Amino acid sequence: MHKQTISFRLDSDKLQELDTLAKAMERDRTFVLNEAIRSYLDIQRWHLEHIRAGIHAADAGDLVDHTEVKKSAKTWRRH
Repeated sequence: MHKQTISFRLDSDKLQELDTLAKAMERDRTFVLNEAIRSYLDIQRWHLEHIRAGIHAADAGDLVDHTEVKKSAKTWRRH
């Protein structure tokens, strides 16, 4: 995989936390940043896929009646 160098600004306190974490993991800063970005992208991709699936279901009319949602939500409450 081709790698490219990028540059961005980071608050000094976050940079210090990043370096502390990298040291604790016995890794370098680049490794930790790559892991963080991979994790962020995975979460965003998952989120967007579920949003698209929900929109697709709504467009297809595959919805739950509001009354049913309220009925189900009542079971979630603590007594």
